Amino acid sequence: MKRCALSWSSGKDSAWSLYLLRQNPDVEVVALITTINQEFDRVAMHAVRRELVEQQAASAGLPLWTIPLPWPCSNEQYEARMQAVCARAVNEGIQAIAFGDLFLADIRAYREKQLRGTGLQPLFPVWGLPTHNLAQEMIQAGLRAKITCVDPKVLPREFAGRDFDAAFLADLPPSVDPCGENGEFHSFVYDGPMFRTPLQLEAGQIVERDGFVFADLLPVAPCAITT
Repeated sequence: MKRCALSWSSGKDSAWSLYLLRQNPDVEVVALITTINQEFDRVAMHAVRRELVEQQAASAGLPLWTIPLPWPCSNEQYEARMQAVCARAVNEGIQAIAFGDLFLADIRAYREKQLRGTGLQPLFPVWGLPTHNLAQEMIQAGLRAKITCVDPKVLPREFAGRDFDAAFLADLPPSVDPCGENGEFHSFVYDGPMFRTPLQLEAGQIVERDGFVFADLLPVAPCAITT
């Protein structure tokens, strides 16, 4: 069985990747890896509070490895810190790192290049799945997520903070990918078949920063995990 770490954005695609990987008898997911913006103590780009990501990991029953990133962060700094976590993974007997990329070939090629020579195999469990069908399958399977970030150049700011559900998909402009793979939106998963218990959260402020609209999410209570 291949020991695997999963790149964890806190959003639906990485959560669904975990769900699919756990159905693969040849793979054992042993850790989640998340980049954290040191300036704000939040997940990079998704802008989710660290506490909520820690609750996700607890509900998934997996250790969370955080990679602190300076802000702003150069590509050189990012790659150096990723190389350090790759070395840690190899030292801990991990053989692969999985990513939730869907169809952007340049992103996949970059991941593969970064892992080349590390001893780690890149895995892409959701790669090539039709995003319209995938989005509906996620929702039908019980995945629940909030939209945490919107690119207002392609999607109205009012979408920030909404639930990722059938109504959300129906309201998307035709030019927007149903899974937001082109960066139109990002999400935070608070319930689904990859978790043991749902997270309790509430909506916070909607703010615009650096050309994006962010919906803050606030933890209501610690995630209660039953064994």
